[in-house]
Amino acid sequence: MTPIKHLTRYFLQEQAANISHSGGSYLAHAVGVYRDLKSWGWDEETARAGLFHSIYGTEFFQGFTLPISRRNEISSMIGDHAETLCYLNCALKRRPFDVQIRRSNGPRTIEDRFSKTIVEVSDETFDRLCEMHLCDWLEQVRRAGGWDYRRGGYRDIARHLGGTALEKYDIVFKDAPEQIWFNEYHWPEGVSR
Repeated sequence: MTPIKHLTRYFLQEQAANISHSGGSYLAHAVGVYRDLKSWGWDEETARAGLFHSIYGTEFFQGFTLPISRRNEISSMIGDHAETLCYLNCALKRRPFDVQIRRSNGPRTIEDRFSKTIVEVSDETFDRLCEMHLCDWLEQVRRAGGWDYRRGGYRDIARHLGGTALEKYDIVFKDAPEQIWFNEYHWPEGVSR
């Protein structure tokens, strides 16, 4: 397994470490997600997905993106399962993902924005993806200030998962301002990114 120091150096090598992200740096955010996932009980190997959770860019974040043709390279550093979670997090379209969360049972699917296909995933993979996706947002929302962006979607993820995820959501959002922006799939007006 690649040592964590080498993984963080990878961001420096790719000139991604200091890219602006949610009021801080991309690397600081990635390390924060990794650490938070570990505190949520993820094992070391799977938590490494937190470092690379947006490595191919997401529907929302395009500040730094590796081409998906480099998936094998990422897999060799963090393992196939962790890389698959990263890929799915980057590939998912958020509106259809939120619909999947509200469904009471599977099969679960992800609308893949890269391949333009529907990908069926196991309940276990879906729940891990939900955890990483929520953890990503909770790590940055205080700095980013976009409290109302997908507020309902993130709340639904926390309720779907329960346990630690719901507890962490409640801790972060207890100090959130009252919701004033209801077009949840657009960044709130007047809030810088």
